[in-house]
Amino acid sequence: MSESVSGQSANSLGYGPVKTLAVRLSESTRAQLDIIAQLNDRTVTDEIRLALEAWIEKTKSDPSVLERAQAVRDEIERDAAVRRDAIAAIFDTGTPGAKTAAAKRPASS
Repeated sequence: MSESVSGQSANSLGYGPVKTLAVRLSESTRAQLDIIAQLNDRTVTDEIRLALEAWIEKTKSDPSVLERAQAVRDEIERDAAVRRDAIAAIFDTGTPGAKTAAAKRPASS
């Protein structure tokens, strides 16, 4: 897959600026996609966009994806806390209570 940024709009569905994404499909899949687009009186691009949007919405409610997303959020928060403490250790050494504020922060597991 490849992608590029475009200032053009996807006018047929009212989208704003879009990014182009090239996807390689088998001849059979492309032929089926062409027929589906024709039957629905839409472009192949519109069919792909609608399918991807539906897949994204479905994925947002998938319990296993939600669980992994929470794990990623937790890891981001742990990393951010470590970085905040590192910055405080470097730059807040002259500020009274800076080290104690970092020490009072609950430890992450």
